[in-house]
Amino acid sequence: MIMSGIPERDNISGGVLGAQARNRVDVSFEFFPPTSDALAEKHWQALTRLAPLNPKFVSVTYGAGGSTRERTHSLVSRIRQETALEPAAHLTCVGATRDELEEVAEQYWSSGIRHLVALRGDPPEGYDSFKPHPGGFAGSVELIEFLRKKHDFEISVGCYPEIHPDAKSSLADIDYLKRKMDAGATRAITQFFFDPEVYLRFVDRARAHGITIPIVPGILPVTSYSKIRQFSKQCGTQVPAWLTHLFEDLDEDPATRNLVAAMVASEQCLQLQRAGVTDFHFYTLNRADLVYSVCHTLGLRPEQSSVTV
Repeated sequence: MIMSGIPERDNISGGVLGAQARNRVDVSFEFFPPTSDALAEKHWQALTRLAPLNPKFVSVTYGAGGSTRERTHSLVSRIRQETALEPAAHLTCVGATRDELEEVAEQYWSSGIRHLVALRGDPPEGYDSFKPHPGGFAGSVELIEFLRKKHDFEISVGCYPEIHPDAKSSLADIDYLKRKMDAGATRAITQFFFDPEVYLRFVDRARAHGITIPIVPGILPVTSYSKIRQFSKQCGTQVPAWLTHLFEDLDEDPATRNLVAAMVASEQCLQLQRAGVTDFHFYTLNRADLVYSVCHTLGLRPEQSSVTV
């Protein structure tokens, strides 16, 4: 196997799962809002490609400083109106007051959006660290508490199996996730990672800390190794030496790179599946084929399309 030497477990609690349980897989997909009409068409094609896999939900990101607020709202509204898919809208604390975020949340609720991904958010361009907006929320816990009081939203949150870059310690990071759950979060989705054991150890620590909500692994197939290196530096994800070796000399060979990327992501997911994981969240980067192939490897097969075209 690519990741040889990584211990494999029957499931994340150490018990034994039958073959039937291992085959029950749910997926969700993350997209970012397109920035032009041409990109909007490509995005919709990607959504159309993945829709027959019957995802649990599809989420739409929200740019730093609220820079894509209107495009995010437009896209999740279109998904709600034109498809049978369940949309989830990202909402962040950055660049907005409480009143502004209340208005956005009310717009989502009135549009039939019942699932939000509540995040602190990345610092806006030109800032090195997060600073609460005057009149805004200090962080995601306050945002979750606020949303929970407004409406009965399903609320997903983020978590970091390799520790958030701003966390004082791994224990403090786990404790903050517990605070999110106590505030009303119903699901946690991890930052991307490459070593399955990193995720499994994180789940063990979280469960020992009293965190009971689902912790869904976030999977990022490698569409561009240079971008992965950049993303990893920003969020603190470790890039293993074996991954660097696999993508050496493939910058100008996209066909081979895609084959290797599919192999890596499939092996990662299959190891997690063998360990008992049944839910996967894919960061699609608005590209469908690679994610589709990994889902196929996990045993998913297309159902009738949920997208009107």
